[in-house]
Amino acid sequence: MSVQRNNAAESSVDLAALGEIVERFVGKKIVLFGDFVADEFQFGEISRVSREAPVLILRHRGTNIVPGGGANAANNLAALGAKVVPITVIGEDRAGGALVDYFRSIATDTSGIIRAKDWTTPTKTGFLAGWAHTVAQQVLRVDREHASPPSEKILAKLSAKLRTKLRSTDGLAVSDYGFGVASPSAVKDATRALKGARLVTLDARYNLDAYANCGITAATPNEAELESVHHTNIGRNMIELERCGRATLKRMGLRALLVTRGRHGMALFEPTGKTFTHIPVHGSDQAVDVTGAGDTVLAAYTLASASGASALEAAQIANIAGSLVVMKRGTAVVTRRELLQAIRAEISGDAG
Repeated sequence: MSVQRNNAAESSVDLAALGEIVERFVGKKIVLFGDFVADEFQFGEISRVSREAPVLILRHRGTNIVPGGGANAANNLAALGAKVVPITVIGEDRAGGALVDYFRSIATDTSGIIRAKDWTTPTKTGFLAGWAHTVAQQVLRVDREHASPPSEKILAKLSAKLRTKLRSTDGLAVSDYGFGVASPSAVKDATRALKGARLVTLDARYNLDAYANCGITAATPNEAELESVHHTNIGRNMIELERCGRATLKRMGLRALLVTRGRHGMALFEPTGKTFTHIPVHGSDQAVDVTGAGDTVLAAYTLASASGASALEAAQIANIAGSLVVMKRGTAVVTRRELLQAIRAEISGDAG
């Protein structure tokens, strides 16, 4: 089997057209259904080594809680200009309160966020240490999460909110981090209730193919997630990449499958293509921090599709957005302005 890769994918896209698509992001209403996670960062300065054990002692300098997981995808959608409507559950805890306060501060509709006493907001706490005048490095991470999925009562409330909010939107983005908020059955029930075609995008960390026949339009897995579905190792084997991508595209009934491959760029699969389109990494392939990059890709691809982009145009926009966010430290977003500036720099030849 021969594999043809379009290494000229980047130049084959009209950059001016990409800019026009990004301009149309503003005001698009996107429902984000999925797992909200709190990314907490504890900052400290190394004071000494403990006498009781060979560990560093940090002098605490500050704590910062930012949206992670599906909350980061929602935050990226908002930063790119969308009117995002999150549908999720969080606990009645400090982390959950911080997330609600944050989204209220950026004028996001929080009526779809359920706060539950018997739920723990998934929280990833990273301890960052450094000397004075040096970049802090993570030395430890502690994860706190609920031992089981949300109760049936909560899931029923989430499904009802999802069906209600979808009646007047430009698209649905599903961010499934495996904590039990999003599920194939909930998405299937919601999309069945919709009249006519509707944009539904998916980023699922586990069991991607469980969403087959759930009305998903496009999925944006990374290569490791695709490998997990097919119990294989892709690496530099383009034949295996094509096999896995084609099989997933067909099984899930997708219009597009965008596989992110780190420094190797992206691979776009469409039903009409005989092979796949290789999209080279945009800018530098030396990422500073890949935390949350998949959330940015999901947000950018979803908004581009909702704004009339073809699958290739949406993938190219997502590629540029992803390349920008991995140059930032920690869980971060890409703004619509930053994305437009990057595209315009490419057009003028000033990129890099």
